[in-house]
Amino acid sequence: MDSLLFLSARRLVAQRPLPALPAHLYPVLFQAAFLEGRAPVLQDLVAEWPFPVLNFQRIVGSRESLRDHSAKLCVQAVLVAVVEQLRRELEEPGRHSSRCRLRILDVTGLPDDASGRAPDGMSVWSGTVALAKACVEVSKQQRESREFQKRSAKRHKGRSGAATAAAAAAAPSPPSAGVDVHADFFVNRASYGILRDALQTGNSGPLRLKCREFQAEKLSVDGIVSLLKSLDPRGVRRVDLRFRNLGLTGLSVVLLHLSQFPDLRSLKLQYSNVDVRRTTPELVLGIRCLARELGKLPSLRELNLGSSRLSGNLRQVLCELQAPLESLELAFCSLLPADFAFLSQSFHAPSLKRLDLSGHDFSQSLLPPLRHLLEETSRSLLHLDLMECRLTDSHLPSLLASLRRCSRLRFLGLFGNALSTAGLKELLRQTAALKELRLVVYPFPLDCYKPGLHQRRSGSRWILEERLDRERLGAASAELGRMLENSGRAHVVWTYNPYGHRALDYFAL
Repeated sequence: MDSLLFLSARRLVAQRPLPALPAHLYPVLFQAAFLEGRAPVLQDLVAEWPFPVLNFQRIVGSRESLRDHSAKLCVQAVLVAVVEQLRRELEEPGRHSSRCRLRILDVTGLPDDASGRAPDGMSVWSGTVALAKACVEVSKQQRESREFQKRSAKRHKGRSGAATAAAAAAAPSPPSAGVDVHADFFVNRASYGILRDALQTGNSGPLRLKCREFQAEKLSVDGIVSLLKSLDPRGVRRVDLRFRNLGLTGLSVVLLHLSQFPDLRSLKLQYSNVDVRRTTPELVLGIRCLARELGKLPSLRELNLGSSRLSGNLRQVLCELQAPLESLELAFCSLLPADFAFLSQSFHAPSLKRLDLSGHDFSQSLLPPLRHLLEETSRSLLHLDLMECRLTDSHLPSLLASLRRCSRLRFLGLFGNALSTAGLKELLRQTAALKELRLVVYPFPLDCYKPGLHQRRSGSRWILEERLDRERLGAASAELGRMLENSGRAHVVWTYNPYGHRALDYFAL
C-alpha cells in the first residue's frame, strides 16, 4: 500500500511547474514522477537537484518498475536535463546561479535483455547508446566553448595589448565539476563505435562515464581491448564477453588488460571456443598463460567458462587463483572425473554458492564424482544447475542422498533431463526438507508426451521429437502444486519454463 507521502507526491507531480519545495521531498517526487511517466517533471527536478547523488534504483525501487513502458523516456529525460545543465555551466563558466548540486548520476541496474530489446521498455543497447551520445554531445560543447574563449582572448588582445592578453590567456577558466555517470555497459557491433568515442573523448570531460558492469557481444579481440583500455578500471566489478570465438590466444590477450582492474569480481567467458582436449605443447603454454593471467585478478570470485572444452585441464586453468571462487559455471565443458576430483579437493569447494554443471553426462561414471562434489559444497551451495545432464528416475535416489545435505539450496535447475511425473513427485517429497529452496525448474515429464515418443542423442543433449500433451502436462503441474500446498511449501515455485524466472545473480547471492 502506498504511503500518504507518496500519494501526495503523485498529486503534486501531476501539475507543472512545481512549486518551491524543501530538499527532502525531491526523492519521493522523483519516484512519483518516474512511475507516472512524467518526463518533463523529471527534467525540472533534475535541473534543481539538491543532492550530489541521484541513484535510480535507490529512488525508483524494483527493476520491475524500471521495465515499465515509460521508463525509457524517463531515463532519457534525466539525461537531457543533465546535458542541459552542463551546457549552461560551459556557456557561463564561473556563474553559480544554478541550484543543481548533482555530481553523480547512478543508472546501474537498469533492466537488461539478452536480445537487446525489451518491447515497450528500456532496451539495454539504446540505454548504453543514449549515455554515449550524451557524453559525446557534452564533450563537443566543451570543445566549442574552449574555441570561443580562445577567439575572445584574441579579440581582447587587439584592444588591450599583448601583455593583458597574455595574462588573460594564462588565467585558467573556472573548471566545471561535471557529472560522473555510473552505468552498466552493454555493447555489440552496432553500438561499439559510439561507446568507443564516448570513452575516449569524455573521460576528462564534464560528463564522465564510469562502468560498473561491462558486457560485450560478438566483438573482435581488438574491439574488446580498445574499450577495456578506455575504461576507468576502478569500480568495474564484472566483465561479460559473450559469443566470441576468442580461443586461448584471444583470452590471454584480453586477460592481460583485465589484470589492471583491481575490483573485478566476476568474469564471464562463455562461448570463447577454448578446446584443450587434445594436449599439444602449444596448448600447454596457452593454458599456463591463461592461468597466470587469471591469477592476477585478486578480487575474482565468479568465473564462467561455459562451453569451453576443458577435459582433464580444470586444475591447470584454476591453479593460479589467489582466493576461492564463490560462483563457478562450467556448463558443457566436457569435464572428466579427474576434473571433479580436483574441484572437490580444492579450496573452492567449501566456498561455492553457485555451481552450473549443465550439459554433462551424469548417467554413468560422473555421478559418483558429482555426489562427492555436492557433499563438499553442501554448507555453502545456494544455486545448482544440472540442465541436460541425462539424469533419469533411476539416478534420483543416489543424487537425492547428496542433495538433501545442501541445506541452504535456493535454486535447483533440472530442465532437459529424462524424468517422469513419478520421479518429479519423489524429487518434491525428498527436497521438501530444504527449507530455503525457493525455485525448481524441472523438465517436461516423459509421460506428458503423446504416444510414439522416441529419443535420440545429439552430442550431449536429449532431443524430444514429439509434441507435448498439454493436458497431461497441466495435470502433472497441478498435482505438483497440490503436493507443495499439502506439505506447507506453497511458496516454493516449481516450473517447467526455464525462461520464466530471473536466475540468481552472483551479486544477489
